[in-house]
Amino acid sequence: MEQIALPLTTASGPAQIVLGNANAHVAEALLAPESWPFRTAVLTGPPRSGKSLFARWFAESGKGAALDDAQAMDEDAVFHRWNRAQEEGTPLLIIGGEPPWTIRLPDLKSRLGGSLQLDIGLPDDEMARDLLFSLAAECGLPLPHDAADYLIPRATRSQADLEKLVATIDRLSLERKAPPHQGIWRAALEAVHGPDEPTLL
Repeated sequence: MEQIALPLTTASGPAQIVLGNANAHVAEALLAPESWPFRTAVLTGPPRSGKSLFARWFAESGKGAALDDAQAMDEDAVFHRWNRAQEEGTPLLIIGGEPPWTIRLPDLKSRLGGSLQLDIGLPDDEMARDLLFSLAAECGLPLPHDAADYLIPRATRSQADLEKLVATIDRLSLERKAPPHQGIWRAALEAVHGPDEPTLL
């Protein structure tokens, strides 16, 4: 499992970003902000995909500044923050939400439109497996190796849903006072996805 260890901690230890098909290009781009147009990058992606963790890693590693949740901010405020970064010569990582990000302020739209566009996608099977075990480790869930063989073909390719799935397995395991097994995995899948388990080929 390939991960970036972040210079910050959570209740369960060092925060980590699992790298895979969906986000490896983002990690690579954040290592070279001097190559960004206007020294600015715009990062978007689905919920719970690690956008804020990337922003914190970027800022705390000294690579530049980060503006999180910019999509929810006043556009004039975002534009002023972009101008300040230009004046200071500081690389700026701007975190939007799930694309598309509709920008109405013409000056901001043109500036961000000319910046490096980065988007986190959905994980493939290999990355989903890595995420599954990383999330289980974070909450101290002793998930056996064969759990992925059962869960991944039946789970949706969504970082948020994988997080819900692990949390549900953990909760059911505690409620039933039993280690996670196939019966618990099946119940967790039904709780997250409904009785008709999705299967992605």
